[in-house]
Amino acid sequence: GGRSSTGGPATRRLRQALVAAQFAVATPLLIGSGLLLASLRQLEQVDPGFNPKGLVSAALLLPAERYGDPARIQGFWDRLKSELETLPGVAGVAFADGRPPRGVGNINNFDLEDRPTPAGESQPTAPWVSVSPEYFAQMGIPLLAGRGFDSSEAAPDAPEVVVVDRAWAERYFPGQNPLGKRLHEGGSSSWTTVVGVVGEVKYLGLDQPDQGTVYWPIVQRSPRSPMERFSSRFAYFFVRTAAEPRALLPAVRQVVRRLDPALPLEEAATQDELLRDAVEVPRLLSTLVLGFALVALLLSVVGIYGVMSYFVQQHTREIGIRLALGGRPQAVRRLVVSRGLQVVALGVALGLVAALALSGLLASLLFQVEPTDPRTFLVVATALLTAAFLACLLPARKAAAVDPATTLRAE
Repeated sequence: GGRSSTGGPATRRLRQALVAAQFAVATPLLIGSGLLLASLRQLEQVDPGFNPKGLVSAALLLPAERYGDPARIQGFWDRLKSELETLPGVAGVAFADGRPPRGVGNINNFDLEDRPTPAGESQPTAPWVSVSPEYFAQMGIPLLAGRGFDSSEAAPDAPEVVVVDRAWAERYFPGQNPLGKRLHEGGSSSWTTVVGVVGEVKYLGLDQPDQGTVYWPIVQRSPRSPMERFSSRFAYFFVRTAAEPRALLPAVRQVVRRLDPALPLEEAATQDELLRDAVEVPRLLSTLVLGFALVALLLSVVGIYGVMSYFVQQHTREIGIRLALGGRPQAVRRLVVSRGLQVVALGVALGLVAALALSGLLASLLFQVEPTDPRTFLVVATALLTAAFLACLLPARKAAAVDPATTLRAE
C-alpha cells in the first residue's frame, strides 16, 4: 500500500477514454483533409484545353434600347475589335458567347442525320458556343481535323457549319471521320455540317467530364429570331497580349468607355485568375478542414502526453522499485510507450471505422480521388501513431531516468 493514491480504476479509464476519443475525432478529420488536398492537387492539374498565359477577357451586354438594330450591334463589335487591336502589345482579339472554365449559357439539343432520335426519346444535348473566326487561334485551342471558321460564314446564303471538339466526335462518331456529318440543331429545320474538330475545352467546370462541345460561327447568329437578336448583344471578348495581362485591363476599359461611356464592362479578368477562381471553393474547404484536423491533432497529442506524464508522476515509487530490483531503463521506456500507444491505437481504429462510414459524404466533393483511398488512410494512421509515439517518448524517458535510491529513501 502507498501513501498516495493514483485514483481509482474508473478515473484512469475515463482519462484514457477521453484521449482515445480525441484521436478518434482527429483521425477522420485528417483523412478528410488529406482526401480534399489530394482532390485539389488533381483539380489544379486539369488541362483547361486552352492557353491562359497572356490572355485577358471581359463581358459586354449591349442595352436593347440603344442597340436594337442588328447593323448597329455588328458595328459596335467591329469597332471594339479594331480599337483593341491597336493597343500596344496586343497580338489578337476574339469573341465568343461562352468563356472557360465556367461560362456557357447555351445547352442545345440536336439530331444527327446518321442516327435520328427515335420517337418518344429525348434528343442529345451539348454546350454550344458561338465564336469568331479568330477564337481558336487566339485561345490556343488546337485544330485536330478539317478547318475552323472564316469570313465566308458571314454571307447571308452561306451554308450552316459547326466545329466540334474531339470528345463530341468520339462520343457520337467513334472510330469514324466526323467531317461532313450533318445534324439538325434544336429548333431548326436546316442541316448543319461539321467542318472541323478541335481539342476539348472546359466550359462547365474543371471537375466536369468532357461530354462534347459544338462551336458555331458568331456571324451566323444573324437575326432569324428574337432570341438570337438578344443573344447577339452579349459577348465575351478575349485579348491576347505579350505583356502583363493584368496591366492591359485599364487600357481595355478606356477603349470601351470611349466607344460607349454608359456601357459597363463586366467580369474583366485574366484567364489565369479565372482558373484560380475555379478551384477557390475546393481550396477554402480543404484549408478549413485541415485547420480543424490540425487543432484536433494538437489536442490529441497534448492529451496523450499529459496522461502519460501523469501516469509516470503517480507511479514514480513503483518505477523506482522496479529499477532497484534490476529492471532495465529500456524496459521502463517500453512499458510507458506501450501503455500510451494502446490507448492511441484504439482511438485511431475507431477513427478509421468512422472515416469509412462517413466516406460517402465526401464523395461528391472529391475529384479523381476515391473517398476510401487506402494510401490516405495508411498515411494518416501512420502519422497519428508516430506523433503519439513521440508524445509518449518524453514521459517514458523521464520514467527511465528515475533514481531508485532517491525513491527508496523517500519511503
